[in-house]
Amino acid sequence: MVSKGLLDWPDCVNARDLGGLPLAAGGATRHGALVRSDSADRLDATGWDALLAHGVRTVIDLRNDDERASIDGRPAAVETLVLAHDGLDEHPDFWATWWDDPRFATPRYFAPHLDRFPHRSARVLQAIAHARPGGVLVHCQGGRDRTGLISMLALAVVGVTPEAIAADYARSFEGTARQPTDAKVLAALDGATPQAAVLDVLKTTNIDDALARGGFTARDAAALRARLTSPGSA
Repeated sequence: MVSKGLLDWPDCVNARDLGGLPLAAGGATRHGALVRSDSADRLDATGWDALLAHGVRTVIDLRNDDERASIDGRPAAVETLVLAHDGLDEHPDFWATWWDDPRFATPRYFAPHLDRFPHRSARVLQAIAHARPGGVLVHCQGGRDRTGLISMLALAVVGVTPEAIAADYARSFEGTARQPTDAKVLAALDGATPQAAVLDVLKTTNIDDALARGGFTARDAAALRARLTSPGSA
């Protein structure tokens, strides 16, 4: 079942399909190509069946080693790729500044992380672009901020309008997708809405240049666009 992209996958509360989002040049993203969610560890047998029925065949896990549970028992039809996104073993000066900053795990850290660790985002986008046939699920723990950064980047690369990208991020604060840290996150945004905070990142960050520094090529971008956009989209 899909409502505004929200997927009914027991026991995930923040899973949604990124299809149907408008492209600036016309057309839309393709349903079933890319899904974002909170931890796939939360899926029960019914949830895995729903994931398979939705067409997902690749799961990309952005979490750190100490956050992950065993992948034993997952359907054989699903490939799991572990691509820890934080980069806790790199640049201790970055983490000395950001780890205890209340803006960490909000859109305020998106641009600084992309600037310091462009290769970590680039390799996730490459994995999405060149995944096996079928849909791709990207998730972290809560499905909002590491997943939110990757979703923002993927959608920006394929040409989704900034307003639609920002609105998608804000949906992680709605209805059953609400997280217990919402109040803390909103306070860290200094009065900005989550949607406005993402729009600010999109307006002030040269995403293409940052990803290119991380090794994301024109061929990767073309493959990502082919995967995520509907036939006939500009």
